[in-house]
Amino acid sequence: MSAPQNVNKVKKKFQFAGKFILPLLDIFTLAIWGIVLLKYWRSGELNLLIHPNYFGLVVVTGLALLSIAAWKMLLLLKKWRQQSPGKSATMPLVQHVSLFPPGWSSSLLLAIAILGLIVKPKVFASDTAVQRGISESATVTRLQPQAFKPVSKPEERSLIDWARTLNIYPEPDTYTGQAVKVKGFVVHPPELPPKYLLVSRFVITCCAADAYPVGLPVKLKVNKDKYPVDSWIEVEGKMITENLEGKRQLTIEASSIEKIDEPDNPYNY
Repeated sequence: MSAPQNVNKVKKKFQFAGKFILPLLDIFTLAIWGIVLLKYWRSGELNLLIHPNYFGLVVVTGLALLSIAAWKMLLLLKKWRQQSPGKSATMPLVQHVSLFPPGWSSSLLLAIAILGLIVKPKVFASDTAVQRGISESATVTRLQPQAFKPVSKPEERSLIDWARTLNIYPEPDTYTGQAVKVKGFVVHPPELPPKYLLVSRFVITCCAADAYPVGLPVKLKVNKDKYPVDSWIEVEGKMITENLEGKRQLTIEASSIEKIDEPDNPYNY
């Protein structure tokens, strides 16, 4: 066999194999993304990304992606068996328009999915809370109050319960002397005096992208440096009204502060 014939034969083999590479890449991308979604759900990490109301949609999407990948793989194997290097391939032409060369979009999505398997979602902390602005009330645009029913005992209210309460009844003197017991992470806003800190939690209405922090000032008996930033605490005390940052604010006068472990699900909904 002459050299040109050998070259043509090798070229045809590469062309034949190449026509299956891009479909395989698409299949792997679909499968890995399905695995990522189900992995987040099984590991509980989905709590850090979206509201529990959407867990079912994520699970269905993950199963759907795996099913589509399996179906496309069966079709590809069927075509592979039906074809040989000596015949022209009859793979369907790509119908969609892409800004990237063939395979680039799938490669990018595959790389992101692989990172999703390796890198754990990060819990929002004090730096993000300061950047997004901590409010003592849950604003109407973020949290609709019409379904809110106040807890009968003030000491049973969580931070989000206090935020909802202040959203409806913002006058701080209304709550003076009421008992309070809340959990959250520590924030040290630079504008607060040395014996004050914020106890805060993030609230998710849809997903982590729209998570926003709510918090309450805490009046301490010691310097706030005793409680490191981002550490989790349970604060018990009573409500008072303090003039902070040029305005009257509902403040917790702490009678006891206990350091606690970060909860499995650090967000409120």
